[in-house]
Amino acid sequence: MAKRKIIWSNRARVKLFEILKFYVDRSKSYSIKLYQTFNKEIKILIKHPDIGIQTDVEPIRGIIIDNYIFYYEYDNERIIVHTIWDCRQNPDELRIK
Repeated sequence: MAKRKIIWSNRARVKLFEILKFYVDRSKSYSIKLYQTFNKEIKILIKHPDIGIQTDVEPIRGIIIDNYIFYYEYDNERIIVHTIWDCRQNPDELRIK
């Protein structure tokens, strides 16, 4: 079986950039550490895409990484990260797709 490819939606890329920018302005070392944590968990997700929690929206799953939830869906060839959600935000404002 071929390795799944990670596809980042525009929303997920923007969220990732905003999160890292927020922390780099305060602590560059923490921003780097958080980015490394995200990458480590994404590598696990590539091997075991079904570890995320099934959401109410089929076929979207969510994986908790630190204070964030990465919402994604997958098939045999790819994992699509739809958005990254900061769990400390108002859940009424969450849009996955």
